[in-house]
Amino acid sequence: MDVPGPVSRWAAAAAATMLLRSARVPRECWFLPTALLCAYGFFANLRPSEPFLTPYLLGWDKNLTEREVFNEIYPVWTYSYLVLLFPVFLATDYLRYKPVVLLQGLSLIVTWFMLLYAQGLLAIQFLEFFYGIATATEIAYYSYIYSVVDLSMYQKVTSYCRSATLVGFTVGSVLGQILFSVADWSLFSLNVISLTCVSVAFAVAWFLPMPQKSLFFHHVPASCQGVNGIKEPKPDRLRVLKVLWNDFLICYSSRPLLCWSVWWALSTCGYFQVVNYTQGLWEKVMPSRHAAIYNGGVEAVSTLLGAIAVFAVGYIKISWSTWGEMTLFLCSLLIAAAVYIMDTVGNIWACYASYVVFRIIYMVLITIATFQIAANLSMERYALVFGVNTFIALALQTLLTLIVVDASGLGLEITTQFLIYASYFALISVVFLASGVVSIMKKCWRQKDPESSSQVTPSLYAAEVLLLMSKNSAQQLPGYI
Repeated sequence: MDVPGPVSRWAAAAAATMLLRSARVPRECWFLPTALLCAYGFFANLRPSEPFLTPYLLGWDKNLTEREVFNEIYPVWTYSYLVLLFPVFLATDYLRYKPVVLLQGLSLIVTWFMLLYAQGLLAIQFLEFFYGIATATEIAYYSYIYSVVDLSMYQKVTSYCRSATLVGFTVGSVLGQILFSVADWSLFSLNVISLTCVSVAFAVAWFLPMPQKSLFFHHVPASCQGVNGIKEPKPDRLRVLKVLWNDFLICYSSRPLLCWSVWWALSTCGYFQVVNYTQGLWEKVMPSRHAAIYNGGVEAVSTLLGAIAVFAVGYIKISWSTWGEMTLFLCSLLIAAAVYIMDTVGNIWACYASYVVFRIIYMVLITIATFQIAANLSMERYALVFGVNTFIALALQTLLTLIVVDASGLGLEITTQFLIYASYFALISVVFLASGVVSIMKKCWRQKDPESSSQVTPSLYAAEVLLLMSKNSAQQLPGYI
């Protein structure tokens, strides 16, 4: 990289670091950490008992009531996830990923061990807290690989790691359904298999190479110490937080990014609520004590069809800048209809079909949103936006849970909850309908008045200036992309 004028010490260190990094992580070295991480992701998600969690808690093994499970136990996961997300986000980068991956594996072991042997309301609430830890630390799994492979391999290893989790979840769901429906295994036995699988994942995690760099706090590998006089700079926490704040302001000053982020946060909040409590609705429509249930098969089918739809969406040619908001309106409306049908029809097969449609639409849209957000962002800024959007989604979900679900709030019946969730997605669709109409009208107006559209607006000019200033200041951090 050509730097005008005298070369600063940081610039020299950054340049040398890039050379040493490329020598330290040749393309041939990507296979081992990727294979180990994929194995971890596969076994960590190979949990045959998960689609049958609600019937297990309501069954004779735990003998809990519906009010205890839906209004007092499940909300604990939401609260713990929210509280832990931001500290875990920073700790993951500061500790360089692997310790947090190990923490996730350990949390999964504790969760399923307690699921097997813990009894009583308070114990199961503690179980949900540990599952909140496991969920919050999932960010380490998805970000670890970027610290041990070359930049040119990012796209390939990302697809491998995400595919491993989807395959693990699908295989686990199918296996659970077969063992439960065909082999007549008990739900306790399925939990034993789940505990075994997460234990294997925890063992695999120990063999992951320890990263020497991270996105924010650690930029120069430890192996560079003493090489050509280059020392690893100590992490400047205050400086990192300041850069994060500046990036936050710049990223969310972009209207398209803000639009997709708003949908991401709002829809993810509703998605979490529906997925968390859908087993309860199915149990209400068709109690597992009185009929055969196919929760595992439905989860497997929805995941498989969702993955196919996500693959196909890559071939769709559409101007998202023009029709993106209208697409969000239409799809949010379809999601609202699917949730409403699931809640009101009272037929288990209609519930299953609506759930599959719901998940497919969400998986497609969240993939499009991810691409639209990440298209023009560096890895650091994408991680920041991802963390902020998820945090906002969890904050909204916590508020919704506290009002609608929690026993200390309204503590509504499961059917009433889903009616509220359908209305929630309908409201999202109305918001993006209004926004989309305004955007299209503005674009039509600009096409009619090309002179005004060719002029740079003050807000856009200010955003460009801020972006340039941020890039210049970011270069002061070694290794900042």
